[in-house]
Amino acid sequence: MNRSIGIAADLLCAGLAVFAVVVAAIGVFDMVVVSGLTVLLGLLVCVFRLEQGKSQQAANPPRLALHGLMALALVYIFWEWGLVMFEQEINIIDISLWRNAFAWVSIALISYLSYRFFGIPMLAVLALSAAYLLLPPAIGGSGVGWKHAMENLWFSTDGVFGRPVEVVSRTVLVFIVFGAVLQQSGAGAVLLRIAMAATGRFAGGPAHAAVAASALFGSLSGTAVANVVSTGVFTIPIIKKIGFKPAFAGAVEAAASTGGQIMPPVMGVVAFLMADITGIPYLKIIVAALIPSIMYYSSLFIVVFIEAKRLGVAALPRDQRIKLTRDDMIKSLALVVPLGVIIAVLITGRTAQNAGFYALISAFVLCLLLFPDFRHPAKWWRALVDSGKTCAVLMVIVSAIGFVIGVINMTGIGLMFAEAVLSVASSDLWLALIFVMLSCLVMGMGVPTGAAYLMIAIVLGPVLHKLGLSLMAAHLFVVYFGVLSVVTPPVALAAFAAAPIADANPMETGLQATRLSIAGFIIPYLFVFHPDILLVVGEFNFVGLLWALFVFFVSTWGIATGLGGWEWNKLPLWQRAARLLSAVLLIVPGVPSGLAGGVLLAVCLVLNLRSRRGPQYSSVHQ
Repeated sequence: MNRSIGIAADLLCAGLAVFAVVVAAIGVFDMVVVSGLTVLLGLLVCVFRLEQGKSQQAANPPRLALHGLMALALVYIFWEWGLVMFEQEINIIDISLWRNAFAWVSIALISYLSYRFFGIPMLAVLALSAAYLLLPPAIGGSGVGWKHAMENLWFSTDGVFGRPVEVVSRTVLVFIVFGAVLQQSGAGAVLLRIAMAATGRFAGGPAHAAVAASALFGSLSGTAVANVVSTGVFTIPIIKKIGFKPAFAGAVEAAASTGGQIMPPVMGVVAFLMADITGIPYLKIIVAALIPSIMYYSSLFIVVFIEAKRLGVAALPRDQRIKLTRDDMIKSLALVVPLGVIIAVLITGRTAQNAGFYALISAFVLCLLLFPDFRHPAKWWRALVDSGKTCAVLMVIVSAIGFVIGVINMTGIGLMFAEAVLSVASSDLWLALIFVMLSCLVMGMGVPTGAAYLMIAIVLGPVLHKLGLSLMAAHLFVVYFGVLSVVTPPVALAAFAAAPIADANPMETGLQATRLSIAGFIIPYLFVFHPDILLVVGEFNFVGLLWALFVFFVSTWGIATGLGGWEWNKLPLWQRAARLLSAVLLIVPGVPSGLAGGVLLAVCLVLNLRSRRGPQYSSVHQ
């Protein structure tokens, strides 16, 4: 029985992946078919995965029967949904009572699967949304009737099958297949070798290599958690081996994988969703995100370097460093060429789904040529199955978020929340930004990056736009804090995924990941006060860009050394506090505050440099 379930699950996974490639290749031939089939396959895969892998000894007939009944119910419900959707294209129809009842059954099944794959936070979001939708106004609800709710949220394109499902099924899934091909072929191992060779000469080199490798694969994998569990099994043990503590090793991988969601050209799934919501061309978004992403990863290198110096982790001995061969450089084409194809196709004005399809084809051909092991059909099958699993889980969360967004639109609660934020902030930009930041971190807890962005953008994007931010800056602001929610305790999904691999305490790993990602908390404010870093917003000024970069790196150094407690030697408590204060003063716009912050940090640097030359430093290091 277990083997049969596994075969069925793999077949459904492969079918979902193949369907995603077909849609990317020929376009959306019918949105009802594409959305319905993609969500149905995703839900069925997840139902089968609840049983897949369970041993015969653990077999539970009642549980097995329940999951079998769920699968049958889903097929029947989606058949009825398709009939209604096609009928509505021709005639105005009255949807029967029992069809609306089965629609609520489908919402319950989606909620159950969301709970099984994403935990209690996502279930709580869905339950609260449903409660607010149905409860009468007298006790705090919106009072929408259950029948009317399903006519708008299930049998329409404004709820479960709304924009999130449409964008993901049309554009995003093919990039997940693309990433799986690269992983299965061995291109990921080549990337790690290149990163190790490039960073081996630096203190803490393997940790820097993990940062560099995860930057790319975090962008391709679609979620930070998926990247942590796929690349972390290689990078985290290496980081621990050279002398870093387990929690820090896990945090490095979590922070680096999280940053992949803001790294062009793919940016996980967020860039596609943002392009669809805002109407800003995808190519323009990835250009705007380029310098901020480089700043984020530069700060990670800085923090890792400081930690390595503090712990005395030296560079790898010359004889232990990886030396790249001609074969490595040739095989790297399997990564470089497809990324170039994505950019080239986008420049020609084609859609992102076209770019994903052509990148997939080029990657597949190059992997066949460059990696002999990938010539076995079993590898192709594994890539399809692995990508199908990721796509299926993504479709569960996207359909769930579609329901939540539908409730927000239907009840107007998003507008009310936005008005409340504006009212509390009293039109003060700094206060509003802080409120939006905290709201993003809370709303993103326990929710994958793309789903978090969708909820946050619908509710809070208009708030920042009303306060005078450009559309690009407003949405990138919420993107960054939606992304950072996966490494911010108490619900830090990426950090908690890295902790078991590192054999570390999850909460400690989350706190370390937050410290490593501190630049991500600075960069969004630069969008607002130094928009030149986005390159494409307003009147671009090169001098303004240079000043923004100077402010960022100086303030990042102040925060990194202040939180780490180390520069050339151990820092006293007062100097750590002074460095943190100087960083805040530098970020605050205005000449007086910037001058004060710069002078304060310069004083700290001079004093610490003098102490390094003094007898205290000598005695510590003898």
